[in-house]
Amino acid sequence: MNSGALFLAVFLACAVEAVEATTIVLAAGTARDWRSALVGVASGLAVLAVVIAALGPALSAIPLRSLRLFVGALLLIFGLQWLRKAVLRASGHKALHDEDKIFREQLAAARAADNRSVGLVGDWYAFTLSFKGVVLEGLEVAFIALTFGSNQHDIPLAALAAVSAVLVVVVVGVAVRAPLSRVPENTMKFAVGVMLISFGTFWGAEGAGARWPGSDAALLVLVPAVALFGLALVAVSKPSAPHRIASTPPTSPTSPQAGF
Repeated sequence: MNSGALFLAVFLACAVEAVEATTIVLAAGTARDWRSALVGVASGLAVLAVVIAALGPALSAIPLRSLRLFVGALLLIFGLQWLRKAVLRASGHKALHDEDKIFREQLAAARAADNRSVGLVGDWYAFTLSFKGVVLEGLEVAFIALTFGSNQHDIPLAALAAVSAVLVVVVVGVAVRAPLSRVPENTMKFAVGVMLISFGTFWGAEGAGARWPGSDAALLVLVPAVALFGLALVAVSKPSAPHRIASTPPTSPTSPQAGF
């Protein structure tokens, strides 16, 4: 797996999580209090920094073969979940992920909540909403960056990709002060699901002792194969149009077939 593929995989996966976190923070700040929402963001980032500082060295201490087997299994689990949801949405069996709708729901819930101050935080609801959004989505970003980076012995590049994705999404969100509904999130989730399954299969097999033909070049076959499989699932899962029974014009009483 070359540096470009590593950067792209981490960037796309982290961008999806950043869109969801940004939508939550925008709702908290718009409906309630921006200062409290931003304090929640800062507190969430501080918690994430502690978690990453503890988790990073722990991952580095695991033997590479065991790490690849463990991470490969986790990526397969996450990737299959993401691809399953993307296939269901693309085939019409599940509603599309609508950031506009999520933003409106978060906005309505924030406006309906009681206004309560705790200590230096003027609006506790805005604080907790932003804090939980940043921590939950941030943990997934950290997991993606650390696991990908550890497997490729390039945590700095994975971290750069993660930070870049978050900054791009945040800048766009702050610029428009609206949900990022134009981001093709469902398409991104399909692509990320394909990559997670591909890398999970690749690393898991290596961790189990298998050797891929062509080494990292096998990903050039594995990724398109998984993508084609996902697209095939979308095609066969789309509900077919109801069969229409062609109506036969009634037989005329004078017709030679009348009475049969």
